[in-house]
Amino acid sequence: MRICFIGDSFVNGTGDSHCLGWAGRICATACNLGHDVTYYNLGVRRETSAGIKARWLREVSCRLSTENDGIVFSFGVNDTTLENGKTRIEFSSSIENIYNILNTAKQMFPVLMVGPPPTTVDVKQNLRIARLSNSFAKVCYELDVPYLDIFSPLQSSNIWMREAAENDGFHPCSAGYAELAQLVQNWSFWLSWFKEN
Repeated sequence: MRICFIGDSFVNGTGDSHCLGWAGRICATACNLGHDVTYYNLGVRRETSAGIKARWLREVSCRLSTENDGIVFSFGVNDTTLENGKTRIEFSSSIENIYNILNTAKQMFPVLMVGPPPTTVDVKQNLRIARLSNSFAKVCYELDVPYLDIFSPLQSSNIWMREAAENDGFHPCSAGYAELAQLVQNWSFWLSWFKEN
């Protein structure tokens, strides 16, 4: 199974000295369990939903070829970042972008959506991320795309929050990404991709 992970610096695994992030870890676990996985990390630092909307189809088209392949999307934090007094992407545009991305992608391949994680540097941004995560969940429900909320459990994770605070306020180190990896690799919808493989 070939899997594209498309998103931002959290997909990229920025801050992880092992260069695995959460996506690399869950694929390594799947391989260790005997599954044949080809893993493409397509995370781009500072990427917003608008940037992902512009590039995702082109990037997966040259990597995925059958209905047995899959896409995992994860983004949102950069949309909520303030620049010049306003968010980089308007809230309504974020919702429009995710709807467009997922509605198109799910007609081609199995798709999963992992929500945005919390920050440790800005309480107000966390409120914006939480609102966006809740709205992303509603879009996914409407489109029948599985959605994993990671904001709530990671905000309660001492490991994630401590490592992010000690790093740059956003990105954890290896143990934090391992926490996130556990959330995804124990997710029933992720596990369902490997039942017949």
